Amino acid sequence: MSFAAVILAGGSGTRFGGGKLTAPYGEGLLIHGALRAAFAAPADPVILATGHDGDRVADAAAAFAEAMGQGGRLQRVHAPDHGEGMAATLRAAVGALPDGAEGVFVFLADMPRTPPNVGALLAAALPSHAAAAPTFEGRRGHPALFDRRLFPALARLEGDQGARRLLDGLGADLALVPVSDAGVLFDVDRPSDLER
Repeated sequence: MSFAAVILAGGSGTRFGGGKLTAPYGEGLLIHGALRAAFAAPADPVILATGHDGDRVADAAAAFAEAMGQGGRLQRVHAPDHGEGMAATLRAAVGALPDGAEGVFVFLADMPRTPPNVGALLAAALPSHAAAAPTFEGRRGHPALFDRRLFPALARLEGDQGARRLLDGLGADLALVPVSDAGVLFDVDRPSDLER
């Protein structure tokens, strides 16, 4: 199957105090973890969906992509209505998907410990389901992978819940893929989270 990936990077990081995605983390910046995992997934292109502080986030992502030799895979789309919440950024990203995409990975930019192998694990589970998501110790995490038949539903989402409700409603059509890495659950909301 031909997959694309999107990285949702449109939030304002209010609880963090601003500048979250370009904050130092590990040996780089916070956003580098999601980029690394997206580039490791079987997906092309990787679409960075920006909103608040979009130019600074996009510049940081582009520099990292070039350093990894992945600059040709990275594209950017800006969500002008990003203030609405995560759904607005996701709608903008879905609108930028190439016509031939049969599925899309949705990564969250504030999850710096997303394991690089998770994309391949989800891709293996998708052909017989409408979507796939990782689980760690029974808890569903990120990223998620959606079959193209769900693109219209993704494009209609509203508010700040992202695709959570859509995934909740899939029942047996959602493949839950157990993984051994808690990074599928780890996100950063506040500066104190960087120490976890």
